[in-house]
Amino acid sequence: MSEENLAAIRKRGGQYLVGTPRSGRKEKERAIRHRFSAHMEDALQRLAKSIETGRLKDRNKMERRLGRIQASHSQVNDLYEVALQDTPDGVRFHWAMREERRIWRDLREGAYMLRTNLQAGTAEQLWSEYMQLTEAEAAFRTLKSEIHIRPLFHQLESRVKAHVLVAFLGYALWVTLKHLLKRRALVPATPLANGMQNVQSLSAMKVLALLSTVQSADIVLPTTDGREIRLRRIAETTPEQKAVLQQLGLSLPERFELNRKCSVDSAIA
Repeated sequence: MSEENLAAIRKRGGQYLVGTPRSGRKEKERAIRHRFSAHMEDALQRLAKSIETGRLKDRNKMERRLGRIQASHSQVNDLYEVALQDTPDGVRFHWAMREERRIWRDLREGAYMLRTNLQAGTAEQLWSEYMQLTEAEAAFRTLKSEIHIRPLFHQLESRVKAHVLVAFLGYALWVTLKHLLKRRALVPATPLANGMQNVQSLSAMKVLALLSTVQSADIVLPTTDGREIRLRRIAETTPEQKAVLQQLGLSLPERFELNRKCSVDSAIA
């Protein structure tokens, strides 16, 4: 997102839409501002006390000390109104927070600035397009984290295509689960076993983690003629798993059919 990269994109006639967060997340920016504000207010209070008690009498020294305070707290200096005033009791120092500036900072912190060379009718249209880009980036993160599909260095084109297909199918199922959870959020809440959260409060990641322990097992029965009868069954689900599957409108089969091509020596039951 550097100026050099954006210039290179413009030079080759490309288009870009990038978001630049202003110095970080809102919570982080606010914490930094509060820290600088606390330091500056402490320095202003000490300056006011020094002047009021008579320890600092020279107005030029007062102004120089105030200037040093403002320079060392430039991040929040604009938030404060300061003044040296002549009174019957001598020079007094007054300071106060500018509420309108503080409110503006609260609104601005954490905001994004979009940079683009695209033509758009409204700012809302650009923001909508930018959110589509963030969803695409989130898809890649989902493939690597939640779905656990890591990059592989294939040597054959057919294997590359197969890997892309598996990744796409995995992500499609992930998105399907997310939409299913959103639709099922309209279902009236029902208590789950052992204090489990209701399905509408579960994310797709939590649901997959809960259901990831569902397993299938083969029951192998030898016959008198030397063959095997192989029965593939699904293990018993927990009460929490049953509740989640029920609310999602999903049901597990009692058994799986074995692939006959892979079980030519086995009797299928």
